Amino acid sequence: MCSASPRVDLTQLSPAYRKFDTPAVQPCVSNRAVNHSTAHRTARIVLVSLAILGLAAVLFAGRRLLLMSAPTCLAGRWHGCYDTENGVLLMTLVGLPPAALVVWALTRLRVASDWRTSLAEVGMVYGTVPFVWLTLMPGPGAGLVPGRVSLVPLQDLATMGPIGIGGNLLIFAALGFFVPMRFAALASVPRILALGASCSTLVEITQYVLRLDRVSSVDDVLVNAAGAALAALASRPWWRDRLDTRRLQQYDGGDKTYGRAAGVAHARGVLGQQHVPRPERAGLPRRGDLG
Repeated sequence: MCSASPRVDLTQLSPAYRKFDTPAVQPCVSNRAVNHSTAHRTARIVLVSLAILGLAAVLFAGRRLLLMSAPTCLAGRWHGCYDTENGVLLMTLVGLPPAALVVWALTRLRVASDWRTSLAEVGMVYGTVPFVWLTLMPGPGAGLVPGRVSLVPLQDLATMGPIGIGGNLLIFAALGFFVPMRFAALASVPRILALGASCSTLVEITQYVLRLDRVSSVDDVLVNAAGAALAALASRPWWRDRLDTRRLQQYDGGDKTYGRAAGVAHARGVLGQQHVPRPERAGLPRRGDLG
């Protein structure tokens, strides 16, 4: 059980140092808040393990297709490497170690050594650019045939097939996964859904304007946006902490009387009746009253 917060007499406030002579109020965090944090940690471990296993399975299944363009890419030729899907995916995998090195360098350069922010910045760019490059590859009739548009929803899904649907889900998956971790203002599934739809619409318009011999379809926009939203749900245990911190700042106005754990528990509403009162309710003066 948590003890009640003591009331502090304002006469005990030192006018010279403007500090309390009594100890600061200690935040009261229930077992429910601790269990909630443990569940989040377990969810993160499970998600990372599933992602590693899924990536390993995909690489094992498509190893022959990826290695088909290996000789051309190793020779440094553009044609046959960067203008083919196999070559782009192969070079994306080859570039993972340098990308990890960039994450490490950015983390070392930051004052707070925030590896999560560095990973989000590199991941949302490195995981999105190759797929956008694939969607903007010109077809055999590029520049010769006029742009084609399909504005009837769900009409092209049957012709996409499982591979086409899976590829469209992955185009902005990295964007949806990492953007909420980097930008707290976008840390919600509806906003990521809107972001994915906006980016996909821009890609479809580019395909039509440049006459790349591709069909600008509304179904592509829907599937791309759905992939971004699903990725945001997958990364929710990571960006939820940043969202809680933002709610904490709005809750107590930046008052340092509260501990972070108690503030996060307040933001999530897990303390129930055993909560940490506001300073004015606990008999403590507000920060503005201290001059």
